[in-house]
Amino acid sequence: MRAKTSLRSLLFALVVLCVTTTAFAQIRISVAFGPPAIPVYEQPICPGDGYMWTPGYWAWDPDAGDYYWVPGTWVLGPEVGFLWTPPWWGWEGGRFFFHEGYWGPHVGFYGGISYGFGYFGVGFVGGRWDGGHFFYNRSVANINVVNIHNVYNETVINNNVTINRVSYNGGPGGIERRPTPEEERWGQERHVGAVAAQTQHWEQARGNRELRASVNEGRPPIAATGRPGEFSGHEAVAAREAGSPYHPPAERGGNPPSGGGSHPVHPNELPKFERPAAPNTGDANLDRKYQQQQDKMYARQEQERQNLQQKQEQEHQRMDRQNASPAQRQQTEDRHQQQTQQLQQKHTQQQQRMQERQQPRRR
Repeated sequence: MRAKTSLRSLLFALVVLCVTTTAFAQIRISVAFGPPAIPVYEQPICPGDGYMWTPGYWAWDPDAGDYYWVPGTWVLGPEVGFLWTPPWWGWEGGRFFFHEGYWGPHVGFYGGISYGFGYFGVGFVGGRWDGGHFFYNRSVANINVVNIHNVYNETVINNNVTINRVSYNGGPGGIERRPTPEEERWGQERHVGAVAAQTQHWEQARGNRELRASVNEGRPPIAATGRPGEFSGHEAVAAREAGSPYHPPAERGGNPPSGGGSHPVHPNELPKFERPAAPNTGDANLDRKYQQQQDKMYARQEQERQNLQQKQEQEHQRMDRQNASPAQRQQTEDRHQQQTQQLQQKHTQQQQRMQERQQPRRR
């Protein structure tokens, strides 16, 4: 392996910290200053039965040195009975650290952040599972009862959402709440990370300059979408106003998730595939068929990564033999990065389509 790749791998290892509060390893991102407040926006109407609401949140782009808004959206969950615990920012040791969201049997601790639409800082009151079907609470969820009949009405008294839109826990002006023993126990349950549709949604938000906090000043022009990635059209909702005035510091910085903040250049620098939970439709034969389809897809995708990696290494060797100039090497690296990102996007879309096809049939 080339020295440059080895150095990049070493730098990556130095900034990765494993989080023990979830069932999977996470890359920890820290920033010296806190994110903007949660903006004020309306929830788009639920696009169909089985879609779960995932609230919008502020993420960090190390390349831009800026927070950016990931719009709230309706998503098909990974399996029956699972609920979404939103990501959150927390103050630790003089910096703000990002905690990833996850799917699990219960909604765990998410910093006490009032995201709205059922996520008011503790648990989730926007819906519940019953008999293998998800029922929506019409008092907090925007549901079309003509198309979706599994609904109920349960009044939720929540004054916090109108007076406190702070988006981080602890630190100066932050939410002062700690996890309960029950929430800590739920944090140790089997979890599933963000599904492919969420990952693609996040990547698209990161690439949209208008969603950066320094550009929109805490009032994103796309605050929520009807489905992941639908950033235009009538289902995209703009923020009505910022949660509070936002003025980013002149010097912005944070520690990136990949040594130096650069995007992956070669396939062997991509993160490992995060496989979804085993299919759970209630039909053992169908679950076995779906699992075989997943295994075949991931094996094919892994082989495509290896093939592209081998091709790129051969080009490196050819450049070494030809004593290529620095400009020629840079052009090649730029092309390699583009190839790698295109492959990653292709695989993400394939995983998303696979998950949508394998969703349990609902009445």
